[in-house]
Amino acid sequence: MCGRWTGVAETYAAWFKALADATRIQVVSLLARTGRPLTVSEITAAVPVSQSTVSEHLRQLAAVGFVLAEERGTSRLYRINEACVDCFPTAADLVMGKPSPVPPAAAR
Repeated sequence: MCGRWTGVAETYAAWFKALADATRIQVVSLLARTGRPLTVSEITAAVPVSQSTVSEHLRQLAAVGFVLAEERGTSRLYRINEACVDCFPTAADLVMGKPSPVPPAAAR
């Protein structure tokens, strides 16, 4: 049991670390609000940083499973991973020891 919760804690820590940046929060929020996959160019137009910076933030968000990338023709489109969003616990829940959902296997 402890090993299982250690893995969950590590996953949540990675999620919180990924979201510990204002630009990454803006990107996640944009993808969640838009409700459709976006290109890096579309994201860059909405977030006040360079395209290379957006690409790096997307790479970090994809590494922890918050963002999914898909190839469509010659473009790469990014979308929010609903499985992560659905089970992402609030910081208060974790701090207060309330039960939180177990992250999906795909996000680990």
